[in-house]
Amino acid sequence: MRKIISFMHMSLDGFVAGPNGEMDWIKVDQEIFDHVEKRIGEGDTALYGRVTYQMMENYWPTAGDAPGASKHDIEHSKWYKKVHKVVLSKTIKDADLINTTIISNNLSEKINELKQQEGKEILLFGSPTATHSLIQQNLIDGYWLFVNPIILGQGIPLFVDIKDKIKLKLLTTQQFTSGVTELNYSVER
Repeated sequence: MRKIISFMHMSLDGFVAGPNGEMDWIKVDQEIFDHVEKRIGEGDTALYGRVTYQMMENYWPTAGDAPGASKHDIEHSKWYKKVHKVVLSKTIKDADLINTTIISNNLSEKINELKQQEGKEILLFGSPTATHSLIQQNLIDGYWLFVNPIILGQGIPLFVDIKDKIKLKLLTTQQFTSGVTELNYSVER
């Protein structure tokens, strides 16, 4: 069975964005990009909420073609074009979308069908609202967290309305020169 892994940057106090969705506090650099590229290369499906998908779709398909594009932009643009995208949205229609599936209802059933298909890890990128929905239905199998050395004090939390404890097993950690610490957990069932 395929696993859904939530990939998220977060503050030390558990926020994934500022009160108005700000993400300017997230530290990323080539060291982190290189590390992330290795892992996402192992996945063949990217899962997004509508807002994150639209943000990605507005940038990544052509980012690698821009004059002066960085190594990261070129590599991630290639990956983004080939990866199958699944979007949780009640408003987007998938009529003309390339390599993209929209899930607009029966979330638990359709996600479980997706997990049963042949393939590799399904990486859930950012998307706090989608992550909250999947957590509430116990559909996330792991957390790949990048804890940034900052305390925001307020914002959009990663974990909200948790009904039952979620037991985790720490798989790996890595500290980066920037002070960001990667924590890689699997959900114990």
